[in-house]
Amino acid sequence: MTSLPRLVIAAPSSGSGKTTVATGLMAAFTGAGLAVSPHKVGPDYIDPGYHALATGRPGRNLDAFMCGPELIAPLFLHGAAGADLAVVEGVMGLYDGAAGQGELASTAHVSKLLRAPVVLVVDASSQSRSVAALVHGFASWDPEVRVAGVILNKVASDRHEALLREALDESGVPVLGALRRAEQVSVPSRHLGLVPVAERSADAVGAVRAMAAQVRAGCDMEALLTLARSAPSLDAAPWDPAGLFPSPAPSRNQGAPPPGPPELWAGVPQGGTGGHNRATGPHLDRVRGEAPVVAVAGGPAFTFSYAEHAELLAAAGAEVVTFDPLRDEQLPADTAALVIGGGFPEVYAPELSANEPLRKAVTELAASGAPVAAECAGLLYLARELDGKPMCGVLDATARMSERLTLGYREAVAVSDSVLAEAGTRVRGHEFHRTVIEPGAGATPAWGVTRPERRVEGFVHGGVHASYLHVHWAAVPSVARRLVERCSE
Repeated sequence: MTSLPRLVIAAPSSGSGKTTVATGLMAAFTGAGLAVSPHKVGPDYIDPGYHALATGRPGRNLDAFMCGPELIAPLFLHGAAGADLAVVEGVMGLYDGAAGQGELASTAHVSKLLRAPVVLVVDASSQSRSVAALVHGFASWDPEVRVAGVILNKVASDRHEALLREALDESGVPVLGALRRAEQVSVPSRHLGLVPVAERSADAVGAVRAMAAQVRAGCDMEALLTLARSAPSLDAAPWDPAGLFPSPAPSRNQGAPPPGPPELWAGVPQGGTGGHNRATGPHLDRVRGEAPVVAVAGGPAFTFSYAEHAELLAAAGAEVVTFDPLRDEQLPADTAALVIGGGFPEVYAPELSANEPLRKAVTELAASGAPVAAECAGLLYLARELDGKPMCGVLDATARMSERLTLGYREAVAVSDSVLAEAGTRVRGHEFHRTVIEPGAGATPAWGVTRPERRVEGFVHGGVHASYLHVHWAAVPSVARRLVERCSE
């Protein structure tokens, strides 16, 4: 049994102020001398960047769709190791989850899995007494969800606050804070949401400080801490990446046909081939007796990454080295594999294109057959061009911005063997982009999407696996081990 003070910050809907309140609380408690562990419900990459800035610890995602409900508490405890307090920012409205799948992956679902009290952030800008009905409805909808407090956001005046508090006196849910409108805490956004921390630098630091100041001034910090300490113990053990690879992987089943309806795979080829910061894992004897260098793209153009991916690579025996494709003209020394995650290459297409030495190095690494894993932004970077700007040319495809936002959870199966997965490996992932790549799939696709629609997408070519699909590797740790093992081949 593990006891850890914790709060879930939720809201009736998106746009209510969850990020402001959650990030402000994280920064304020950190400023008071507590070690605060930051978490975010769902697949979002951007909010955890602000959480990390507020706390000095990696922002961690808790996604019950991609990782499964059984991993939520272990991942939470892993991320919160050594912390005095954990703050979990919710996603969308409190009860909004994976489409058509009930409560799965909702903030309410995660709060129950964590046995954590919920603080509801309410946008009170256009209501007074009705706020009590709203809060009563959310607090009583699911008796297993403990809505234990309210923070009123965008309060207009002292008179407005008094009316709201008077109404909520009858709800039985205490008011733990009231925040006025404040422009200095606003965070700019664009086509995929908030602008990431890595792109805002000093502005982001100022915004987080303003959030902390507003929360300290408007919230009962002692009552919130007392509420967090009321959370019961969790009967779970922390997730341990180092313990996932106790022995070498069994031999791979090459060319196995994927399961599922044969019509999905009609016409699809089967059995295809599939300043630097370093982190080293403990299992260094499985790849030629030393750790292969796995280079991971970072910097402002590639900010989308789950912290557990690097931890899994290190646990599988790799030396993880980050590099910035905007500034570094060469890959890290002795690079044996390359991981390029998500981000905003469309914003930096001219700069990425101008870095010809690095583009050439990536192309040569891919041509050598070395493992290259690319998700979303990485897929675009490997294309011939992006919005007319030359990219790496590893893939025979072109990419461009689109008016259409592609967003949502996906269920998929590996169509063929690759550096990441055996054919037939089933995964749950997430798509989030406003770009289009043509063609959408190579001669050997990466994935067959089975839900919500049936299609193939992505590219497997030699050692390259490139796709729009974001996958959380904690749910499929074999991905990390397979990639590291392929370095020796």
